[in-house]
Amino acid sequence: MFSEKLIKEMNVQIRHELYSAYLYLSMASHFDAQNLKGFGHWMKVQAKEEMEHGMKFYEYLNSRGAKVNLEAIEQPPLEFGTLVEIFEMVLGHEKSVTDRINLLYSIAVEDKDYASQSFLNWFVDEQVEEEEHAGEILETLKKVGDKGTALFMLDRSLGGRAE
Repeated sequence: MFSEKLIKEMNVQIRHELYSAYLYLSMASHFDAQNLKGFGHWMKVQAKEEMEHGMKFYEYLNSRGAKVNLEAIEQPPLEFGTLVEIFEMVLGHEKSVTDRINLLYSIAVEDKDYASQSFLNWFVDEQVEEEEHAGEILETLKKVGDKGTALFMLDRSLGGRAE
């Protein structure tokens, strides 16, 4: 059964996914303004992925005959700190998204909603990857710092991320 509780939380999740896109797009703008085009590219790809995640929830709700209720999206920060601080923020944000996905999954289990559990499995796996990638970049930044050749190489590497 597709419960009202799960429908409500999936609608909230759409907002969270779209906020994530806004957040990463704001970070992309920050990096582009600093001529860190690789970091900017990585964040733009991230923003696009988050939009796609929101659309997956939108399509799923529609496929189950549930009403989509789009809520207001909060404005993301416009100013950011160091590269390490930014990627600490990214990792923390991804962990909060993981918590949201886990909440949705626990409701689906409680409701014995096997279709929603199957749908959410993809997001569970995706969040493992998201946290891993953000964590790897954060640890690399802690090692190389925010200046010099190593940062240039990291920026170039991030610029090669497939869209």
